[in-house]
Amino acid sequence: MDIKVIKTARDHDRALNRVNALIAGKRTKTDNNELEVLGILIDVYEDEHFPIAKPSPIEAIKFRMEQMGMKQVDVGRIIGSKSRASEVLSGKRPLTLPMIRNLSGELNIPAEVLIQEVA
Repeated sequence: MDIKVIKTARDHDRALNRVNALIAGKRTKTDNNELEVLGILIDVYEDEHFPIAKPSPIEAIKFRMEQMGMKQVDVGRIIGSKSRASEVLSGKRPLTLPMIRNLSGELNIPAEVLIQEVA
């Protein structure tokens, strides 16, 4: 097990190849430990070099609505009314703290996504 910090694209490729080899074969306890450490190192490298932006609050709400088969009226029940939901989803009304709490709890959207400023 020759594990080192992933600093370059070449290191990243090597780590991914090793992970693929470990996954494909029969693993020992040592191999499982190596796989876990490589996974962590790959995550750190990818977070730094290939960051994924958080969705806007409205995008996150609409995505969860789609996943859950919800309509605007359903969101209206969570935040107060169908008209309020319409205003929020169209960007005409900002989310309030109570709305954020309710949406986060009901739709399982992280609060840090919902409290972002909308540009």
